[in-house]
Amino acid sequence: MTVLRDTRIAAAALITLTALFAMFAAPATAQDKQPEPESEPKWSIAIHGGAGTIRREDTTPEQVAQYEAALQKALDEGAAILAEGGTSMDAIKAAIVLMEDEPLFNAGRGAVFTWEGENELDASIMDGRDRSAGAVAGVKSIKNPILLADEVRTDSPHVFLSGAGAEQFANEKGLETAPPEWFATEARRQSLERMKADALSALDVDLKFGTVGAVALDQDGNLAAGTSTGGMTGKRWGRIGDAPVIGAGTYADNRSCALSATGWGEYFIRVGVAHEICARLRMEVSGWTVYAPADEEIDLEAYAVNRAQDIADSVMAEVKELGGDGGIILVTHTGDALFSFNTAGMYRGRATSEGVNEVAIFGGEESEEASETPDH
Repeated sequence: MTVLRDTRIAAAALITLTALFAMFAAPATAQDKQPEPESEPKWSIAIHGGAGTIRREDTTPEQVAQYEAALQKALDEGAAILAEGGTSMDAIKAAIVLMEDEPLFNAGRGAVFTWEGENELDASIMDGRDRSAGAVAGVKSIKNPILLADEVRTDSPHVFLSGAGAEQFANEKGLETAPPEWFATEARRQSLERMKADALSALDVDLKFGTVGAVALDQDGNLAAGTSTGGMTGKRWGRIGDAPVIGAGTYADNRSCALSATGWGEYFIRVGVAHEICARLRMEVSGWTVYAPADEEIDLEAYAVNRAQDIADSVMAEVKELGGDGGIILVTHTGDALFSFNTAGMYRGRATSEGVNEVAIFGGEESEEASETPDH
């Protein structure tokens, strides 16, 4: 009986000690286990001001400084909106409006002339959240065509308006207009005159495709893309290039990417460049690990960037094979800002929440995180 009693006392004491330990230890364990810090929301933006035969030896230091300053101003405007928690749509519109107002670029003010000596403007915009889109072509008096494209997206039952109808819609919405002299610049007029006098093609006088564009990812994970252009010098018969064509010059889908293109529009339309790249990327989003060896651990984020770059370069190679040239800017759904072009240069820039902020003109100028097509 004594042994049994001692055993019961010992057992009771053990239970008591266990309870006391749990009572005092539990709070300490909870205090010691700190919650993992939440990662900061990511944002990124990329812009372009055209691609083409842009070589350092053909450009003065003053011209380089002018273009870099204009690109930086537009990039900073969009980046500031994103850093403050603004939407990707607001960021790209702000950046593009500045470039439309800058006569250095072939969009809005500074647009090239048609054969008849007029400025005809095209633009498109797309929201990656719901794939809503708006586009306009052949407008002549709208100060900022990208804003008209957005009105079509948000306040009309349509996606694409052109010519007089688009102008009428703009007037009904109260968008700012400008007289012909606002858009006209002497340098563009001389290009048209040289083209006519020497029986040149548009490619002979347009050493670059000055289309402007912007793509962005905001802190809520939403993508947006926009593109604006004056087209090609001496264009005739109401010619429309890829810039206002959703899927060719502009595309955005939260599941994959936002993209804006610049280049020889006829080829970008035939390849469907913007949609083609985003669609290929979307098909791989859920299966990036499939391409990795089963017995190796990989950095999925770095792998995803490489795959996005490979896809963009591959599609741009298709454009080149057909005879076209130009470039694209791309922001992935994970916030990577990339470029791809098959020309000597492209006016471009990018900024991210991780501290990247750079503009470039000639091939091979970016830091290692950004790359171009293998030819440059």
